Amino acid sequence: MKRFKKEGNLFLKTKQIETFQKRGLLMKTLKLRQTTLWERMKQQKLLLLMLLPGLILTFIFRYVPMYGVLIAFKDYNPLKGVLGSAWIGFEQFAKFLSSPNFGVLLSNTLKLSVYGLLLGFLPPIILAIMLNQLLSDKAKKRIQLILYAPNFISVVVIVGMIFLFFSVGGPVNSLLGILGIEANFLTNPDFFRPLYILSGIWQGMGWASTLYTATLVNVDPALIEAAKLDGANIFQRIWHIDLPALKPVMVIQFILAAGGIMNVGYEKAFLMQTSLNLTSSEIISTYVYKIGLVSGNYSYSTAVGLFNALINIILLIAVNKIVKHINDGQGL
Repeated sequence: MKRFKKEGNLFLKTKQIETFQKRGLLMKTLKLRQTTLWERMKQQKLLLLMLLPGLILTFIFRYVPMYGVLIAFKDYNPLKGVLGSAWIGFEQFAKFLSSPNFGVLLSNTLKLSVYGLLLGFLPPIILAIMLNQLLSDKAKKRIQLILYAPNFISVVVIVGMIFLFFSVGGPVNSLLGILGIEANFLTNPDFFRPLYILSGIWQGMGWASTLYTATLVNVDPALIEAAKLDGANIFQRIWHIDLPALKPVMVIQFILAAGGIMNVGYEKAFLMQTSLNLTSSEIISTYVYKIGLVSGNYSYSTAVGLFNALINIILLIAVNKIVKHINDGQGL
């Protein structure tokens, strides 16, 4: 009986020790959770120091220039400065919205960006899936290198290539001339958008596919092997394995692209502009450049640029909410 009592007491003591240990761990966890922000910052000071240069640059080049937004609400005079110039409120915005150029500029900008999004969204995904199916790593790397190369070509060179190939005496027109077809690609406004969009897809498709390729690399090979054993063909594997894996990335990329739908860079459009295709090539960004830097109308150009930015923010929030509603809460 004494032996059983001793064993029972030992068992109880062991249980008590385990309980105290668990309580100790719980208290430590609670203490960690209750640590202040300043204490956590001290613990992670090296990581924060690494982050500091990026934060400083972001603040200098992204947030400090926001001070210039005030120009949109003032009759800006460089001699008087931003604070010294007279307030005019929303006069410049009303001027732009009532301008005869507003409809054309908005239409051209939206057509370029929407067509570019619709035509350029799927090619990187298809390319990533095709590259993922290649068995030879050497062939995959060589193809990736060839497809990524156009992304590193400057916009000036890209536009120069367009003028070289599609000019009146260029190889494309010469070939079409042999077939009895005449096409003035650079002077006809109808050809501006196809040339702009297709050249953009060709330039950025390879680079845009990197994110999708990286996602597919992380797919569990056991899933693919199991699908093969079940008799799934290549299209079934793509539909049931690859596309579900890519879905979160596709959603985020679509939201970001739709949110920046008004951000059509002025460089390429400006370089491709001629006096004959101006009805299609004049967009908000080129208009802001001409009004602001060429004509010196800083208040008006800032108001137009701010209007453009506000539309982008509204679109980003709206598209994100719509996608979350459709996609079971998945979004930004």
